[in-house]
This record gives sequence, structure tokens and C-alpha cells, in this order.
Amino acid sequence: MYLCSRMSIILNLETATTNCSVSIAKEGRILAIKEHDTPNYSHSEQLHVFIQEVLKEVNIDASELDAIAVSKGPGSYTGLRIGVSAAKGLCFALDIPLISIATLSSMAAQIISSDIDYIIPVLDARRMEVYSAVFDKDKNEVRTTEAEIIEENSFSEYLEKGKVILVGSGAEKCKTMLSHANFSYNTTIVPSANEMVQLSYKKFKAGEFEDVAYFEPYYLKDFMLQQKKKK
Repeated sequence: MYLCSRMSIILNLETATTNCSVSIAKEGRILAIKEHDTPNYSHSEQLHVFIQEVLKEVNIDASELDAIAVSKGPGSYTGLRIGVSAAKGLCFALDIPLISIATLSSMAAQIISSDIDYIIPVLDARRMEVYSAVFDKDKNEVRTTEAEIIEENSFSEYLEKGKVILVGSGAEKCKTMLSHANFSYNTTIVPSANEMVQLSYKKFKAGEFEDVAYFEPYYLKDFMLQQKKKK
């Protein structure tokens, strides 16, 4: 049972996609961030370096951290394993709580527009499949995360209620199938530890922590764990 101190210094780790991102925040205010988005998935080489760099930049020792927050998925199997393993290792070593943040939630948090009624973060999975969730304009989740195949009528129930923006790596795939005037797209958004700051601070204040020993990433689909069949 962790007792929340009045002050909070939280290290945020995001490795669910191509962006290796680390931020440190105090009382919900970002102090430093280090990130690098590359298709080569160099998280194993970069993550611990980035952690040391942000701590050094703000002159904070790891022993001063109050919690570790990690992006829980969905996303890259390898990326998620690297991030969660690092987070759990720090929590065990420092005896501090672990906070998990839904990857798609931090993507939705990047959209600031009064002209949008629904935000749908979409991560590319395979073929015409994406991982998606639906948020209203106030960033409240109105449909939980699913793996789905994009078809001509995908997300049609939200089009009837207003304007919809699809964001993330799967948005490019959606553009080829979804052409309604109420759709807009932002294909450049990637999950980032920057948007994790407010989300992790909110969970910290509420005492919403994970069981460090048993926590696992949200892989969503079993096929991500399967190996190719031998011919």
C-alpha cells in the first residue's frame, strides 16, 4: 500500500510505438522530455539513456521519484515489453508505485480543437486492421480499445453525431476507405510521454496504481505473440 506524498515527481515512459519517449514531471507540470521517433525501434538502446538524461537535466536523483508511469498499450510487442520491464524494474528498486496509461488516451490528449466532436486514435496493426478507441471532445472515452478491420462503414455511428478526427499511424490506412466529409485526419501523431504527464498525475492523486509483480502490457491481440509457421 503506497501513501501518496503531497508533492509528486513522476517519470513517464512511452515505448508502445516507434517513438521512444521519456518525460519527468512535478505536480503535473513537465520539467524535461527526451524522445526520438524512428522506424528502427531502437528503444532497447535509447530508453535507459533517455531516463538518465532527463534526470540529469533537472538535477533529480532517481531516489527522489514518487512513481513511474508507463504506456501500457496496445502497440508494438517488443516496445511494450521494453518499457514495462524498465518501469517495473525501477518500481521494485525504488519501492515506488507503478501507473499505467492507455496508449490511445495519450494520443487523444494531443488534439485541441473546438471544432471536433470525436477523437479516434488509430494505430496500424496489419493489413486493413487497426487498434482504435473513441473519445469525445472532452477526452472522455466513449468506446473502449478494439482491434478492428477498417471497412467503408467503420465509425459511422459517430459521423451521425458530428465531426470526427482520426489520428495516428493507422489514419493513413483509414483515408483510403473512409471519405465522408465529417472525417478529418492527422497521420503525424505518435504516442508521447509529454501527454502522459497530466494523465499520470491524475492517477497518482487518485491512488490508481498497478500491482508491480503481476502487471503486464495490454497486447490486445494474441497474433502478436505468434511466430511464423515453418514451411
